[in-house]
Amino acid sequence: MGFRLPRIVTAKPSLQRSSSTGNGASPKSIDVPKGYFTVYVGEVEKKRFVIPLSYLNQSSFQDLLSQSEEEFGYNHPMGGITIPCSEDFFLYFTKSLNDP
Repeated sequence: MGFRLPRIVTAKPSLQRSSSTGNGASPKSIDVPKGYFTVYVGEVEKKRFVIPLSYLNQSSFQDLLSQSEEEFGYNHPMGGITIPCSEDFFLYFTKSLNDP
């Protein structure tokens, strides 16, 4: 495919989960392919997801981002957007964004 992400697990063709570096530092931006961005999902342990920019056009995803802004503000210690929900909910939610 032309890009390399450490230990990628494909949850959906357009949604990928990768491991964070474990020390809170973000992997280099070169690990994120063009047209995608990184979010961290979880209530306690945060998991890194690489998701398509097209999700930003979805009003339900914008609502989810607004909720995370209310909880975390703009200071993201993981180096990316942090979404305070369970990984299972996030996978279900993003699956619904992909279904017509």
